[in-house]
Amino acid sequence: MKILMATSEALPFAKTGGLADAVSALSLALAKQGHEVRMVIPRYYSIDRSKLRLLDGAMGVPTGGYEEWSAVYTAALPGSSKNPVLVYFIDHEQFFGRDGIYGVPSEPDFLDNPRRFTFFSRAVFQLCRKIGWYPDVLHAHDWPTALVPVFLKYGERTGEFAKTISVLTIHNLGYQGIYNRDNYYYANLGWDVFYWAGFDDWNMMNLLKAGINSADKLNTVSPNYAAETQTQVHGFRLDGVLRYRSGDYTGILNGIDTEVWNPKTDSYIPRPYSSTDMTGKAAAKEALQKAFNLPVEPDIPLIGMVTRLTEQKGVGELFGPAYGSIWSICRDMNLQMVLIGSGEAWCENEIKSLAYRLSNFKAHIGYSETESHLIEAGSDFFLMPSRYEPCGLNQMYSLAYGTLPIVRNTGGLADTVVNFNQETGEGTGFMFDDLTPSAIYNTVGWAVWAYYNRRPQIEAMRLTGMKHDFSWEKSAKKYLALYEKGLASG
Repeated sequence: MKILMATSEALPFAKTGGLADAVSALSLALAKQGHEVRMVIPRYYSIDRSKLRLLDGAMGVPTGGYEEWSAVYTAALPGSSKNPVLVYFIDHEQFFGRDGIYGVPSEPDFLDNPRRFTFFSRAVFQLCRKIGWYPDVLHAHDWPTALVPVFLKYGERTGEFAKTISVLTIHNLGYQGIYNRDNYYYANLGWDVFYWAGFDDWNMMNLLKAGINSADKLNTVSPNYAAETQTQVHGFRLDGVLRYRSGDYTGILNGIDTEVWNPKTDSYIPRPYSSTDMTGKAAAKEALQKAFNLPVEPDIPLIGMVTRLTEQKGVGELFGPAYGSIWSICRDMNLQMVLIGSGEAWCENEIKSLAYRLSNFKAHIGYSETESHLIEAGSDFFLMPSRYEPCGLNQMYSLAYGTLPIVRNTGGLADTVVNFNQETGEGTGFMFDDLTPSAIYNTVGWAVWAYYNRRPQIEAMRLTGMKHDFSWEKSAKKYLALYEKGLASG
């Protein structure tokens, strides 16, 4: 099968979140199963052209009334040597030769984003013509490439694209690409299509909504999130559209890169370990305590967090001044807590203040790959009080490292964590339903109680979690089944 991934992010070239990890890992997993996978992304300013190969000749891309011209570069996706995944970079200085993918601190959402990604989505088809390679499946990801299914359905599904199907993956429904409808002219589509494809959104233009209406098959990144997004609570005003497309909409759980996140081979931790020899986890805990200037106490429960400091991650209920639960947790319970993360300024400042005032809470603002791995390996518990979580990766990293998640019962967290049963001692983590400061406090307290009073069950839960298969190979097979279903009905 020939599969083309159209994405605004891909590891290691450009990343703002989990989208980049997921697209690259899925592409590699599909290639390992023998499929011909290629990828196309913008050539952002941060991607060094000197490390890419330039294709001969400029490429014209028809837009609103005229033609934009761009260059195309290519390289192989790292890790795909046996069956290489070729990556194509659309090089357009005006649109992509700048700092930031979607914006910069002074302009979080570039004003010309609708034109930037309309151009890019149209360029996907011109690229295929330029290289003479036509996919069976055009797989678009999130709002930046949601126009790919629209262009395929309303104009491109002829000639070499006659049998091509489109798949749209929703990685986070909270981001939809809603802009002034005056930008629609740039798509070079008639106003009849504006309404047929469902762009109209309260007199604005909604790119993701149009993609959802136009794609042959839809999915999101966990089964539970697929169900949640068809409700008013989690549907971000698109629940009705998703219910209408429910026959073509499914949830496929993301995988994790088991070559990077594997305690048996992890070079970021002091000693490797496995479910048959956990001594390396104790060494990681000691190293973590030292790295964050905490007393080295092997028998005190250590809770870790690696997170974006945004409303989605439940930081208000945890760190909100005067009402968040973190102060009470660290004051009332015999535990240690470490955090790395960045995000909203108020939260960063509050965390710095808490780390200064609390002797058992330490934090580093920012991100460090080394510290991220050390927290996953050295912590006893990993806290994720998310407001919503389409899939989540850190809870799966935690389970792989024998670290028990403390999570809210939502999205992919509910698909991957089994709540602790106090009577049987079974489970792989601790869950709460309502996102409130008291719910977080009580669930952390429950986990700490179990650590001190049900230690054999805690150790058994660690081993159970480490046995789960969260590899991308498993997820890739489900994507292939989705592709085949689309091709059979196309």
